[in-house]
Amino acid sequence: MRLVHWLVTVPVAVVAVAFAVENLDKVQVGLWPFSDVLVMPLYLVVLGALALGFIAGEFVAWLNGGRWRREARRRQRRIESLERELQATQAHLPQHETGGVPAAAPRRD
Repeated sequence: MRLVHWLVTVPVAVVAVAFAVENLDKVQVGLWPFSDVLVMPLYLVVLGALALGFIAGEFVAWLNGGRWRREARRRQRRIESLERELQATQAHLPQHETGGVPAAAPRRD
């Protein structure tokens, strides 16, 4: 998994650095309701917009995953409850003389 991470990260970083080096020209950036205009390098505008889009997308994905995280927490609590119940039940079963393994109950089909 670490190899895949680096196989993706290194080329993306190289492309981003090459883009930044080639696009040092200053551009004017204005946002409609505001009258102020910022002057900044083109690479900063483009990479900043990409970063903001990525963060917005991750936020939306996180919001949409809330139902699944809630279900996972509910299931984890249920598993823990059942494990506690199993341990309590095993503690009340008679212990076998050789090794402390509980005696097997007969199967009911």
